[in-house]
Amino acid sequence: MNHPKSTFAVFFGNRGFFPASLQASARKEVSEILGRLGHRVLMLDAELTRHGAVETPREGAVYARFLQEHRDELDGVILCLPNFGDETGAVAALQNAGVPILVQAYPDELDKMAPALRRDAFCGKLSIMDVFCQYGVKFTALKPHTVHPNDTRFAEQIEYFDCLCRVVKGLRSLTIGAIGARTTAFKTVRIDELALQKHGVTVETYDLSDVLARTRAIDEGSSQVREKAARLTEYTRWDAAPKDALRTLARLATVIDELIEENRLDAVALRCWIELQTELGISPCVLLSEMNDRGIAAACELDIGNAVIMRALGLASAKPAICLDWNNNYGREDDKCILFHCGSVPRSLMSGPGRISDHEILKNSLGEGRAYGCNVGRITAMPFTYGSLLSQDGKLRCYLGEGRFTEDPIPPEFFGCAGVAEIPNLQDTLQTIGYLGFRHHVSVAPGTVMEPTREALSKYLGYEVRAL
Repeated sequence: MNHPKSTFAVFFGNRGFFPASLQASARKEVSEILGRLGHRVLMLDAELTRHGAVETPREGAVYARFLQEHRDELDGVILCLPNFGDETGAVAALQNAGVPILVQAYPDELDKMAPALRRDAFCGKLSIMDVFCQYGVKFTALKPHTVHPNDTRFAEQIEYFDCLCRVVKGLRSLTIGAIGARTTAFKTVRIDELALQKHGVTVETYDLSDVLARTRAIDEGSSQVREKAARLTEYTRWDAAPKDALRTLARLATVIDELIEENRLDAVALRCWIELQTELGISPCVLLSEMNDRGIAAACELDIGNAVIMRALGLASAKPAICLDWNNNYGREDDKCILFHCGSVPRSLMSGPGRISDHEILKNSLGEGRAYGCNVGRITAMPFTYGSLLSQDGKLRCYLGEGRFTEDPIPPEFFGCAGVAEIPNLQDTLQTIGYLGFRHHVSVAPGTVMEPTREALSKYLGYEVRAL
């Protein structure tokens, strides 16, 4: 996974009758602290406007040109108010910023309230928010209302904003490869490609027969296939798997990687059964697991909608995401259930090494030895954020929630890779999901990143989001 920290432009608001020293100290403090937090910082040259801040529409135009010059480098803007700031100048500067904006205000100190020292940014922040609403400028404001950059809560706000910016940037121009057609039995994963396109998500489709032909034709002795086989051998245990399965999976993985590279795909959704089993004699689960582990969101059963949410959650958490089934109750514990899939869970989110097995469910109909490639194991205990997406009436609708994987045991004979999930008010959650028509799949990523993901999707990207 490689999700670098966001690059931020910092905007400093000004009101002329406040002392210049407030601007000078803010420029130094904010840039140093953002740098320590790992962010690249872009700031207007201090000589281009009064103190390098913005007060008037003319100065706002200068700042707008600065943003335009750096548009390809920029992930978000931090609107910093060392003092009250000026609303009109801020609108002129930022109404066409094209990236998320965080409004941050310095706090006053009770022993520095004389007119020469007082900031009034508490009031100025409300005024900026008011006028931004009037102009339709989208922005983010976090609690507490005022916070000094040296306060640890400022770092928490920046972490939130960083998550949000990664999701917005990653989903505004997202390309998903749909490998194969939807299996007839899985009407649960139907989706409207035009609705996706209106939100910046492009779906590129690839015929599974072409992928099968390329897999058969590829030279098993090529360096790419040998490297892929070595990677898969290192990735999980193959003791019980036939060597032919590893060789075939390495060839298929090489073809899929070529598709990703040729078409600059950010995510994939794969028709994973039953043609891959009947034609090639393998299951691709471990390949999806390995792709997820290196940050390429890979959903099975051609679930494009969950590939989108996997990508969003992976960007927010900066860790791999998983597509799982809402699969089993956990005894009589109403707030727990088993989330499962056949083996697409990334290794970094498993509690121990996986092992390759035959597909214990498909072999009932296909016979033994026709579906090796499932990566069996257990999901590690961790807090997580979950969600799913569907299209309806030309709109993209999703839900988001938070829970945790526990250390509760799962019977050893349970097939695939699974974990016991504890989710507050799970029974109400399942009722909501069912009545709203969401699918049986759910995407999961480590960490509690629901709020920045929700704000990114709803405010900046136009999705309809239900927080559970």
